[in-house]
Amino acid sequence: MQVLVRDNNVEQALRVLKKKLQREGVFREMRLREHFEKPSEKRTREKADAVRRARKLMRKKLEREGAVAVSPSKKGQR
Repeated sequence: MQVLVRDNNVEQALRVLKKKLQREGVFREMRLREHFEKPSEKRTREKADAVRRARKLMRKKLEREGAVAVSPSKKGQR
């Protein structure tokens, strides 16, 4: 991963780097690897993540089809 520092603006480069790392999931991965995770806990977490992804996908699909009304505050974010 590479971030360019322009005009000696290190603070802005750090913000960009943190945003890229967050998007890639590096911080989450570091948190997960801090301690040993039992196999049963790993399965439970992965199942919960899969359910969360499926719900999000279904919600987005329904929004696209117009079956679910999008709140006015969410419309402005797109």
